[in-house]
Formats: sequence, structure tokens, C-alpha cells
Amino acid sequence: MKVVAFCDSEECKMKILMVNKFHYIKGGSETYYFALKRLLEERGHQVIDFSMQDEKNFLSEYSDYFVRNISYDGGTALTKAQAAMDIIYSFEAKRKFESLVLATKPDLIHLHIFQHQLSPSILDVIRKYKIPTVYTAHDLKMICLNYKMMHHSSICEECKGGKYYHCALNRCVKESFTKSCINVVEGYFHKLRKSYDVISTVITPSMFYKEKFEDFGVNGDRGVHIPNFLDRIKPTVNKTSDNKKYYLYFGRLSEEKGVFTLVKAFKNTSWNLYIVGTGPLATELEEYVKQNDISNVSFFGFQSGQKLIDFIGNAKAVILPSEWYENGPYSAIEALQMGRPIIGAQIGGIPELVDHNGFLFESGNADSLNEQIRKLEALNSKEYVEFEKASEQLFALTYSSEVHYQKLSEVYKKLVPEFK
Repeated sequence: MKVVAFCDSEECKMKILMVNKFHYIKGGSETYYFALKRLLEERGHQVIDFSMQDEKNFLSEYSDYFVRNISYDGGTALTKAQAAMDIIYSFEAKRKFESLVLATKPDLIHLHIFQHQLSPSILDVIRKYKIPTVYTAHDLKMICLNYKMMHHSSICEECKGGKYYHCALNRCVKESFTKSCINVVEGYFHKLRKSYDVISTVITPSMFYKEKFEDFGVNGDRGVHIPNFLDRIKPTVNKTSDNKKYYLYFGRLSEEKGVFTLVKAFKNTSWNLYIVGTGPLATELEEYVKQNDISNVSFFGFQSGQKLIDFIGNAKAVILPSEWYENGPYSAIEALQMGRPIIGAQIGGIPELVDHNGFLFESGNADSLNEQIRKLEALNSKEYVEFEKASEQLFALTYSSEVHYQKLSEVYKKLVPEFK
């Protein structure tokens, strides 16, 4: 397999091998991955991709090194057994990753989401060649086997101290005992081998995650808090007839996002709520609204591009009702850039997104959310404008490309002093 370099060795500042198991936009972590790839390349660095093959993938000159597509749904008993082994330790990923490392000789490796489809087997290659490595923790997988410290609609921290057997007892992975047991084996296997010790620095998009990692035994000296960022200019919003006449939730409709709590907070009120997005709870939510005659809640399904920008930009405020340890959600960052006030649940990293630009409520408590909406409704025009300005200022100070590159450069320089 031959690699065509992004730029020749004299022009490239640094070669950075970035790893993410999906090479298309699947969620917030991929949004960050490709934004960072663009940011680094704009500044003259060569970014080398390592991922999984998929028909939805963006083009990559390194795709010959990608591992075969792996699905954990369906299949024969044999393919399921092979998939289980790959979760624990993928020899294919290790072999292809080592080939890519030898072919490109990266100065630094930046890991994103790599567990399961790629597996921690690639960490053995990093150890073998002693390559400086950072890991952006987009989720809690490094310390929680189901990645979100939540099962059966409740927050759970029972695996603290490496007590991974709780994952099987609680059926934490897709409510399956078998799948949970596979993850338990994965957890103990890599704990005993100290696989994650090869990672020099763990970057967390929220301060909450940094503190949670430390609480679960990750040395504080390894952790660095660097918020996510948007690499776009502030978009133009087309004003609509319902400008600032509705509250907005946009994102996945699933249990951990607190969408039922959100809808209940609007019951028997005159405020309008727009819900943009789709997910496993979409049908159940719409049925609940219909059965309870909640006429002020409207569903708009999945939206993107200018339509989504207009939904956000015309909202009176954006609501973040999460009931799990949210990290640094892109929905909130997009809202901040467009100067939208935030009403957020007091959980995970959400409070870090509210600073004189909105209100916080008790996660999972519809009455508490209702109370905070009443506070925002009571603002006079001058106070409301101050909230809008505070959101824009928070974005500029924390979530811009320039700020992000400066902070990330400091991390890279500690590992590779030549980085510029």
C-alpha cells in the first residue's frame, strides 16, 4: 500500500496520525474530528487518517489501511464470536495500524473514539514505537464500559475502582448480559495489561469530565481540559414570523437526553416548544404529546444546513435537558455562536455553558425546568439582550478555532517540542 503525502517533508510542519472509528459525520465526536483535521491542515500539518471502512466514509488517501467494516447487529454465531473477540483485541486493527505507522512515521498520534471497532489493540503499536500520544475523551469509555455512566435511565458509578463486574450484573450494555460480559472481559483485559498507560495526555472537552476521570483514578497530571470548537464563521439567520416566540430543543431523541422531562415542563403552559431531531423515542414522544393534548409542542424531525440554522437563530432560548453526564455538546456551542440564551440541566458539563447567559435547573425535574423558563420569560428587553451578548462572548472566549488551536498547541508542544 502506497501513501501519497499531503505535503512534502520540507513543507509539512508536523505529521499527526488521527484515529477515529468512523470516517463520516455520525455525531459530535466526528464533527470535532473533521473540524480539527481542517484546522491542522490549514496550518500546514499533515493529518493521517486511521478508521473503519464504510460506504458513507469521506475520501481518504489512507483508506487502504482502514479495517474492514464491523457491525455488531445480526450475523451468524461465528461472526458474532469474531466480533466479540475484536472488541477485546483486534489483530486486524493492530496489523493495519502498525503498517500505517511504518509507512507514514507520524510525529504524534491523536486518538478519538477507537474502542470496539478498532479496539485498544492499537495501543500496543504505540507502546512498541514509543510515539507521543494524546486522547480526546469524547465519552467516558476509558473509565465506564458502556461509555456514559448510565443504565436503565439512571446514573451509575458502580464500576469505580475497576469493579467492572457491575457492568454484567446490571446488564449495562444494551440491556444484554452477553454483550455486557464481553465488555467486562475487555475492561479487565486492558486494565491488567495497563493498555491505556501509553496515552500521555487525556483531553476532556468539559472540566466535569476531567474531574470525573481523576475521581476514577486517572492521574490528574495526564488530564487537560480543552473545550470543543466550531470552525465556521457566524452564520446568517433568516428571520421568521415566529422569531423569539418559541423555545428549542435540537438533538437526539433518546432517554439520556431528558426529552420527556422537557415536554412535561411545557404541559399546561402557553409557551411554544419546537423539537428538532429524531431518535428511538420519537414515536413515543409524539404519542405522549397527542394523548395529553399538549398542543404547544411541535415536532420537526431531522433538520440540517440553513433550515437548522434558522431554527436555532430564531429561538427565544435553547434548552439542554440532559439526564446523563453530558460532555461538551455541539448543540450548545452552535447556540452560543448565534447568541441564544441557554436553559440547561445542572449535570455533567452543561453548567460550563451557562455564564450570565441563561439559567440552570435540576436535571430530570420538570417543575424545576418550568421555573427557570418562567425566569427567562420575566426578563425585560434589556436583560434579555444582555443574555444574548453573554452567549456570544462566551463563544468567542472559549469555543473559537483560534482559542482551540492555541490550547491544543500547548499540549502538543509538551510532547513534541518542535510543534509550531
